[in-house]
Amino acid sequence: MLVFTNKNKIGAHISSLKKEGNKIGFVPTMGALHQGHLSLIKEGLLNNSVMVVSIFVNPTQFDNVTDLDKYPRTLEADIKLLETVSENIVVYAPSVDDIYEGDTRAQSFNFDGLEFEMEGRFRKGHFDGVGTIVKRLFEIVKPDNAYFGEKDFQQLAIIRKLVEKHQLPVIVVGCEIHREANGLAMSSRNVRLKPEYSLSAPFIYKTLKSAQEKFGTKSANIITEWVQKQFAKHDLLELEYFIIADVDTLKTVKRKNKNKTYRAFIAVYAGDIRLIDNIALN
Repeated sequence: MLVFTNKNKIGAHISSLKKEGNKIGFVPTMGALHQGHLSLIKEGLLNNSVMVVSIFVNPTQFDNVTDLDKYPRTLEADIKLLETVSENIVVYAPSVDDIYEGDTRAQSFNFDGLEFEMEGRFRKGHFDGVGTIVKRLFEIVKPDNAYFGEKDFQQLAIIRKLVEKHQLPVIVVGCEIHREANGLAMSSRNVRLKPEYSLSAPFIYKTLKSAQEKFGTKSANIITEWVQKQFAKHDLLELEYFIIADVDTLKTVKRKNKNKTYRAFIAVYAGDIRLIDNIALN
């Protein structure tokens, strides 16, 4: 498996692959790979000759320095895992300097208000960091198709907006959330959960499923209050937010409209580990 750490070298390699007629798929990651990441790569392999996987913990999208420092970095294990999937995978594992060239700052972006909802309310500057790294990676890798999981649904919407506004020549493909057998959305942060929190965390998806069932007959406000009460009674999990939003604008719904599509979004602290999830409602 080819592993590049320099943007110029991987850029030259991808150019040669494209000259040979290869279609390039791309999955950007922060490493600590799991089956959720692999599901994106496998999806990409159905429609691309070569998949590029970036492994880079991006400092500009962390609003919490402690979270950045503790984020798992497992490059050797990640490469071994990728080798079990396909020989048609190229890894780009750059340093911070290779990406930012000594200026580790995020650009400012306008995502037409998507960046101010949900995660944007609680993680200042997060989506400027996401936009900065994804735009740079798209410019380096020059993929035909890029694959993102719906677990980070707001991020997916923002990346689509990034591509639209900056006229980037890449198709963004959203893929279904990959879950543990107990329903917990797969995340690199799951490995940091203490045993008691691992046992409790499936409560998040269970609550989302109940909210989905209630959505047919109950108002958004009633469901939101019900969810808040469920977590208030929970000994270990602390609810940061539960929001029912329009999938197009990501704005919190005040009154349901039968012509609109909605999702429920949730963020929960399991000890010091922050977990997010979402579910389609209609």
